[in-house]
Amino acid sequence: MSFWKTITRKEDPQVYANKDGHLVRSLKVRDFLALGVGTIVSTSIFTLPGEVAAMHTGPAVAISFLLAAVVAGLVAFAYAEMSAAMPFAGSAYSWINVVFGEFFGWIAGWALLAEYFIALAFVGSGLSANFRALIAPLGLKLPASLSNAFGTDGGIVDLVSVVVIALVAALISRGVSRAARVENVLVVLKVFAVLLFIVVGLTALHAANYVPFVPKYHETTNGPFGGWQGIYAGVSMIFLSYIGFDSIAANSAEAINPQKTMPRGILGSLVIAVVLFVAVSLVLVGMLPYSKYANSAEPVGLALRAAGHGGVATVVQTIAVVGMFTALIGMSMAGSRLIYSFGRDGMLPKWLGKLDKSNRPNRALWTLTIVGILIGAFFPFAFLSQLISAGTLIAFMFVSIGIYPLRRREGKDINDPAFKVPLYPVLPALGFLASLMVFLGLDYQAKLYAGIWFVLGLVIYFAYGVRHSYLSKKN
Repeated sequence: MSFWKTITRKEDPQVYANKDGHLVRSLKVRDFLALGVGTIVSTSIFTLPGEVAAMHTGPAVAISFLLAAVVAGLVAFAYAEMSAAMPFAGSAYSWINVVFGEFFGWIAGWALLAEYFIALAFVGSGLSANFRALIAPLGLKLPASLSNAFGTDGGIVDLVSVVVIALVAALISRGVSRAARVENVLVVLKVFAVLLFIVVGLTALHAANYVPFVPKYHETTNGPFGGWQGIYAGVSMIFLSYIGFDSIAANSAEAINPQKTMPRGILGSLVIAVVLFVAVSLVLVGMLPYSKYANSAEPVGLALRAAGHGGVATVVQTIAVVGMFTALIGMSMAGSRLIYSFGRDGMLPKWLGKLDKSNRPNRALWTLTIVGILIGAFFPFAFLSQLISAGTLIAFMFVSIGIYPLRRREGKDINDPAFKVPLYPVLPALGFLASLMVFLGLDYQAKLYAGIWFVLGLVIYFAYGVRHSYLSKKN
């Protein structure tokens, strides 16, 4: 077989349907809404609006959130059609494997894997830092050796991060329906905290803080500030917040009636997230001059205390810490299903694709958990964080253009889904171009680290995956 035919060999969608048919379908629309909102509206809603306003946009931070939402929305339409037509574990990896071929599916999946490994470590570390800050006033303090990553400020291991990531894995290992129930409750609490901030913040707005809404453009040490250049820089920084809907698609093999459940869960959670992000952004910059949020790790708490609502600040921050579990649950579920898919297809060791006696992919789950813990313990986040947005944007571009070959096969060897991307063939192209523009807006390091991760993926594919793939045994 020629090299080109080898890397473009496509998986039969019926094979995926049969293999994933052993997974338990137990998730409903409300579960996917909670999963999406819980992952998208994570810690960033309490920190990112103030950070972006101070660094790039000024009061116009809400415009950056809206533009980032438009890009995410264009891709979300493609995700909704793909997941309805092919409700398989692994989201973009499995879909691209079917429509473009094995090599391209591997690249899309490998790009997403960086997101899940690193984001899991990030959220665990963030939860740990916020939890330790909350208990400090009570006189409770962990020693530096148990508070920081290895080699950082005298740290050996971030104990709280390790414990919470392991606890989330233990919860999911007992079944996604049980994890979904916990997720639903925590998401309600998190949304309550966001709404509480908005309602209280509305009583402390100052019109002068919105003027000028789009400050004059100039360059700073952080890059462009003000004007459309600053807003564009803000979009690239913010886009990371909206990538959570991939966590919904990754679990589509466990959805009840995915034809309806998946589009409603993906698009519905994105709409809810956009409304909350924009509202928080507008309230935050109205409460204090945006420059006050520079170098603040807790802009929401800062604004509430400045307005004389210290008690509300404590309540919101406490719920925010608890709410971080929702992001950990969403990313652990999605990342483990992606790793399971790699093992299912022989692209990584086959034991990763085995289910336990209750038909749960727990080997993949614990692999993700252990690697996430190790990354958080030994690698500098400044280096790794760059991979999250870059890797996800690569997958988004693949999914957007994947709609074109998908349409030619719908109603033939692939199910004809109830939901389809509107304004076809224009919107998929716009989704691809918009994702590309955001990718180009990332800084040099993000592109460099994405390239390094890509090369590592190529080495693994050609050294292992191409020879051990189940497709290689068919040919």
